[in-house]
Amino acid sequence: MTAVDERGVAEFFERFEPPVGLKAELLRGEIVMMASPDLVHNLIVLHTERQIPLDRWYPLQTQDVDVVDEASEPVPDLVIVARDVLPDSGRLLPCQLITMVVEVVSKNSVHRDYAVKRSIYAAGNVPAYLIIDPIMARCVLLTKPEGKGEDANYRAQYIEKFGQPLMLDVLGVELNTSEFGTFPDVRPHRYP
Repeated sequence: MTAVDERGVAEFFERFEPPVGLKAELLRGEIVMMASPDLVHNLIVLHTERQIPLDRWYPLQTQDVDVVDEASEPVPDLVIVARDVLPDSGRLLPCQLITMVVEVVSKNSVHRDYAVKRSIYAAGNVPAYLIIDPIMARCVLLTKPEGKGEDANYRAQYIEKFGQPLMLDVLGVELNTSEFGTFPDVRPHRYP
């Protein structure tokens, strides 16, 4: 997609209102719409959010993220921002202010969460990206972003099964995953 095309899509996306019950994201110039999430998904987000200490961090749901030099405005399930850097208002939160993003994998978002968003968040230099996967019953913590554009990636990856605590060093929090549920009757995928 050319820069002109991407700018046109970005301008359209700013005015776009998805139909009721759908969520929309702009990912590398492509508008992606998803149905409302499953209860398993929402409870994982809730259990994660409640473990983030509000005296130091703000865990924000459905916050649009502005990724520098990307035709992307992802909407992570959770965005974790230090209290003292949060702006007073605005729809788009600059990725430079974000300490960690959290995506909970849904039945239809596996490739987006593990591949597309991985490189988008790394390109935005977001220090930590946590993928919580109720299909595979595990958490994948990615740190040490490097690179630009579609070649951006995280150099460090740590995987922990549900039920085991996961240390989130960037937040100084040990995440209890024992209450994370899984999707029944969903075929496993091949992502790491």
